[in-house]
Amino acid sequence: MQRVLSTVTLLGLLVATAAAFVITEHLKLIKSPISGARVTKAFSPVCGCAESRASIRLKLRHPNRLTVTILDSSRRTVATLATDVHEAKGYVTFRWNGRTDEGAVAGNGSYQAQIKLARRTILLPNKIVVDTTTPAVVSASASRGYFAPGAGHTLAIRYVFSEDAHPVVYLGGRRISRGRRSRPSGVIKWNGLRHGSPLPVGRYVLEIGALDLAGNETPADGRKRVVVFLRDLALSQASVRVGAGARFSIGVETAAATYTWRLGGKHGTAHRKALRLRAPSRHGRYRLVVSEHGHKAYASVIVGRK
Repeated sequence: MQRVLSTVTLLGLLVATAAAFVITEHLKLIKSPISGARVTKAFSPVCGCAESRASIRLKLRHPNRLTVTILDSSRRTVATLATDVHEAKGYVTFRWNGRTDEGAVAGNGSYQAQIKLARRTILLPNKIVVDTTTPAVVSASASRGYFAPGAGHTLAIRYVFSEDAHPVVYLGGRRISRGRRSRPSGVIKWNGLRHGSPLPVGRYVLEIGALDLAGNETPADGRKRVVVFLRDLALSQASVRVGAGARFSIGVETAAATYTWRLGGKHGTAHRKALRLRAPSRHGRYRLVVSEHGHKAYASVIVGRK
């Protein structure tokens, strides 16, 4: 009798397993009623920018009635975007302003959209991050304090932020350049232009800020200031140390095709970005003068003994 019961139990388990397998394989063949979900990865409800709302875009395979809610990490409903609305086949879009059903701004963290259909409820795997924290600029400095704008001439500005963000350059309180999103530290290059037009020679105070993925931007009082001088002609170094009679080079920035130079009684004409010269044969301090259409730039050449 015991053997019969064991055999029956085993057969029952096998039948149940087979049935579960069949059901599972059948469900795999049934296409999801929605596809092509595109969801905003991160946004800031308080940034006052284009990223202040999250977008949830879906493609319905068939007309359906939908209830769309936003759930927090504990699967609790935070906001309701739509309640039992009828949508036609095709793409539909829902937007969340980052606020709860009570009207408060949702706390920083990760959320998910849940789509309740007539016969099925789907929790989208896409995470929506609410981020209202403003990125901080830890430091910003220019590779040098001056340069001559022109073809291929740029000023490198190094920065360190509190998080991954786009570096942004401001002049007079207005944004003039935005770099690609990068790690917390990096370099943004400025070409001496404002809205595509070259700036006149003079002293300028640039402000460096950060713009994160959610749209939060460093406020004016949190930006770092960098003072730069635009010149018609500039040398890459203010002084050069070199041995007597040795060769050396110094960078020359100018929009002109050619320029002239004078050092220790010798002179010449050059056109390269790197001016290559031979130091005087006697030790001492010399003045290198580079000229172009009345504009001059100077550098000290300190010649040591051989």
